[in-house]
Amino acid sequence: MKKIGILFGQEDSFPQAFVDRVNQKAEKGISAEFVRLDKVMQAEPLDYAVIVDRISQDVPYYRAALKNAAICGTAVINNPFWWSADEKFFNNALAVKIGVPVPKTVILPSKELPDDTTNKSFRNLAYPLDWNGIFNYVGFPAYMKPFDGGGWKEVYKLENEKDFFSKYDKTKQYVMMLQEEIVFDDYFRCYCIGGKHVRIMQYEPRNPHHLRYEHGKAPASKKLLDTIKDYVIKLNQYLGYDFNTVEFAVRNGIPYAIDFCNPAPDAEVTSVGQENFEWVVETAANYAIERAKGQKDGLDNLTWGEFVKTSAAKTPLVAAVKKAAVKVDVSVTAVDHTIEAEGKVKKAKAVKAPVVKATAVKEPVVKATAVKEKAAAKPKKATKK
Repeated sequence: MKKIGILFGQEDSFPQAFVDRVNQKAEKGISAEFVRLDKVMQAEPLDYAVIVDRISQDVPYYRAALKNAAICGTAVINNPFWWSADEKFFNNALAVKIGVPVPKTVILPSKELPDDTTNKSFRNLAYPLDWNGIFNYVGFPAYMKPFDGGGWKEVYKLENEKDFFSKYDKTKQYVMMLQEEIVFDDYFRCYCIGGKHVRIMQYEPRNPHHLRYEHGKAPASKKLLDTIKDYVIKLNQYLGYDFNTVEFAVRNGIPYAIDFCNPAPDAEVTSVGQENFEWVVETAANYAIERAKGQKDGLDNLTWGEFVKTSAAKTPLVAAVKKAAVKVDVSVTAVDHTIEAEGKVKKAKAVKAPVVKATAVKEPVVKATAVKEKAAAKPKKATKK
């Protein structure tokens, strides 16, 4: 019997629904359950062919246990080694290299010194930084957020240079990204499972949380949806994520990838709505079963992205872009009401979007406003409490 386990934390609806759905399918020799750990010993396998990881980003003990399970042959969704190495600034750099539009972004050193460092630890860092060059590149308004964060924690909107320095002074030991603001006409959040199953959802991040999927906007054009689908597949195949979400802000018809490092994306029914919840439960269950059937004891059963594979093979990263894409399926949510009709919502129907080659688009050049250089104070030692 091959077991599929799910490792989770505070979420309620998805884990139980996932386990129930796998078991309801009654695949011969395959069952699902909640992972239970009573001990983890080096190089000793856990009793699971597949583990779906929903929590190890917050629990280092789980991350170490999953790496140990992976080296013993468990197919872990998502790859715990890549998840440990990945972060949002690298994601943006990779997107640029493979032709996916992203906001102009720079990374900044932490305002306060990290623990166990002194000013001598930063002798290679220029002082002051080239603030004028940084601000000219990004422009204002802008956003500042941790390079490896999530959940809208420590995110700041910045109106100008003065506002930047005021808020940067509050960022403590966080390594921050300064990012161009994309004033968008439309916004999408997209599930991607297995690097081939895509769910495109129109989304309004400025709405209250429970209304973000009920935006009342007109349906997007087929051309735009095809481009988004192409970008979602490309990003996840290069990053190597089995279960992820990608968010796009559309400006002047061009979808900019805003956030695409979400390897434990929100899947609670109260957040995403019943129809999207049904899709993610069904698709995740089918994909976990597929991975269980393909799992082989004693081998590496992890997913590795095209970035890692091309690096290991010493082949050009961009050459892989020309490879034929794997067969994918795409579903798109439809909304047939306005926000004012909330409480009288008709059940939306999922429709299949034809798979076509996305039209290449060029990112417009935006001229940033020059600002005067301002020297910031040197990093100061964090106060220990």
